[in-house]
Amino acid sequence: QEKSSCLSAPLFGKDCEISRDQLYELLKYAALGKCHNATQPSWCHIYHQSHLAGVVVIVLPEMSQLHFYKFYLQFKHLRRVFRHRFTLTPSANFLASLYGPTLKPPNAAQGLTSTSSECISKSSESQRDPIIQKYGEKKRGLTSYILTLEEQKKYDYPLKDSRKCRGFVCTECDQQRTDSSPLFGLDCEMCLTEKGNEVTRVSLVDAQGRCLLNELVKPESTVVHYRTRFSGITRKMLRPVKTRLSDIQTRLKKMLPRDAVLVGHSLNNDLQALEMIHPSVIDTSLLFARNEGRRFRLKFLAKAVLGKEIQCEQKLGHDPAEDARAALELAQFFIEQGPAKVAELNLEMLLITEKLAEVSQKRAVLQPQGYRGQQQPNEPPHLSKPCFLECLQVTGQKPLLLGRQELDSSDPSQSNLSTSNKQILQKALEDVPLSTFSIIEFSLGPENILSHLHDELCEKVGSKMTDMLTIYAGPFEENFCLKSVRKEFGRCGPIQSLTVVTETYQPYVCIQYKVLEAAQLAVESLNGAEVAGSCIKVQRPVTAATLDCDVLIKALELDVENEGVIYVAGLRKSLTEKDLQEVFGQLKDLEALFLLKDLQSGRHRNCCFLKFQTAQSAVDALEVINDWIMKGSRLRSRNALASGHLWRWICQMNHSNGKQRRGVSYKKMQQLSDCEQNLKKKVQKLDHHIKKLYRSLQNNTLCIVLFPGVNSTYGSQSGLGLMGIKDDRGRSAC
Repeated sequence: QEKSSCLSAPLFGKDCEISRDQLYELLKYAALGKCHNATQPSWCHIYHQSHLAGVVVIVLPEMSQLHFYKFYLQFKHLRRVFRHRFTLTPSANFLASLYGPTLKPPNAAQGLTSTSSECISKSSESQRDPIIQKYGEKKRGLTSYILTLEEQKKYDYPLKDSRKCRGFVCTECDQQRTDSSPLFGLDCEMCLTEKGNEVTRVSLVDAQGRCLLNELVKPESTVVHYRTRFSGITRKMLRPVKTRLSDIQTRLKKMLPRDAVLVGHSLNNDLQALEMIHPSVIDTSLLFARNEGRRFRLKFLAKAVLGKEIQCEQKLGHDPAEDARAALELAQFFIEQGPAKVAELNLEMLLITEKLAEVSQKRAVLQPQGYRGQQQPNEPPHLSKPCFLECLQVTGQKPLLLGRQELDSSDPSQSNLSTSNKQILQKALEDVPLSTFSIIEFSLGPENILSHLHDELCEKVGSKMTDMLTIYAGPFEENFCLKSVRKEFGRCGPIQSLTVVTETYQPYVCIQYKVLEAAQLAVESLNGAEVAGSCIKVQRPVTAATLDCDVLIKALELDVENEGVIYVAGLRKSLTEKDLQEVFGQLKDLEALFLLKDLQSGRHRNCCFLKFQTAQSAVDALEVINDWIMKGSRLRSRNALASGHLWRWICQMNHSNGKQRRGVSYKKMQQLSDCEQNLKKKVQKLDHHIKKLYRSLQNNTLCIVLFPGVNSTYGSQSGLGLMGIKDDRGRSAC
């Protein structure tokens, strides 16, 4: 029987926030397994990683957990499918924090495409790639990459009839070149002499990488600086050398066939130092073209393209044979794969990622032991690990990036690149099955749609949470016992505040709970009951925010995160977690017990959540506890509403609501209302798009939906992650 992948994320009852490094840890292991030093994440566990059909990450920019819970009813698919949820450390530019700051909302233009059809606007974007601009997309023979005479003049190559090259030796390789002409890699190391740069070592390799020449050379003039750090040359090495430049020139002339093509990295410097003229050269520093005349270093290209480490710091200086071989292999790779494949490597993004990693490492070295500095808002994102997109490409996998392009309206060439969520979905349905790692970014529109009224939205959601946690009970007799009321209602769960309402003809009490289940238990079990000598009515405040309260409660009960979880209140506060394990351990299939604690004091509250292996086991446990209640137990229980992530978020919202609220004008409130209605429609469509994409995924696909989080004047709004591995029922497994 074929094994299925399974995801275990023991986050139930844990108040933890997942950093982007921890998320990176998960993505890297899911995509690469144990290759490239990938290890199991520290905060969750993937079983049978090798059986994963793929990894799909859906990013919803400018959205946080606030938006998920504000539009909870609209996110019908997300709340019913993804079993595992986690708080995510907010990031100003989430994708840049993982892959480098130059990565815009993902699109095919970055060169990271699926294995078959072109991604959105790929043809338009690829035309702006400097490699495609220079060579086109089709494969060509090696003669297409030989520098022209004009290019040799421009880049200061030694040429016949040039005044600067009087006395230079010609290789006499004057036969016409063809696409089958032999390639030779050439590299020299120089020392600084009284004359200038003079050759002190020469290496030549053939097309099979065999070293034909690796010779030390005695310079004509006195050496001023050996440049040992780069050249690897020392005084001691050159002391016994008798070979002169003229000897090397003679040997090279004899070794090179008449149609030879020399390959090197900035080969003009080597030929100038050799004082030789050769008509046919391929310069890898120009072959892998960049904008604005910039060039990639040979060390970077060798690692990014060939997966080879050269010019290592542990070695004394560069090895010219190694450099010549690397340049030759780079040229061979370019010729064999063609410009389009090379452009797909997206070298610019990989270079930025490498530089950020270097900066991060230097900071770590310079910081005092135990130092934990806070990152500044405008500071480049911290990357503790190199980008694994490079590793995917080295292993032959092709990541797919799809999303909406943020455009510069001043650039008319970009005016046709904007894409809707519907277009992105259509491309995703076509291309995701052909890629093992995909990032799909859906957007609700321009960033300011969500950020413009963010603070008011936060206050409104907090107000709704407060109303749902609040109940009114009464009427009571004039001299009722408040202590008896507190005791009776306290059995439903921890009370935040209790006040007597005196504006009514008979007194009522207003009780705000700390737990949503407690408020619901009070409404369900004490409405119509006799408390403190009075038959009372228990209800929530009637506001616009609570009109859909019953619908929301029902949706929370059906939330996949609450499946198999029940809430139990009325516990004695003296009981420890060990005591409770003994009490509830007799219940069948009990998987975990979460005893709530006060966030400030750390003391246990009088309630807990019980998680069972199956939903039926939870139903059976409720029946057992109800039997205990019938026999006189003080316990009260019901299905969980906010057992995991939502409970922690409600606690945070309660803390935030303690801050002073700002006045909001009528115009602002109307604007907020219009914005909400617009967003509700967009969120419903967005949820439908994700549902359609999710249903199209193969079984055993790891799917992660990310609300990256935002920053506001209230402080930062944490992000939210939902994840699961799709099983044959269309739900997230494990």
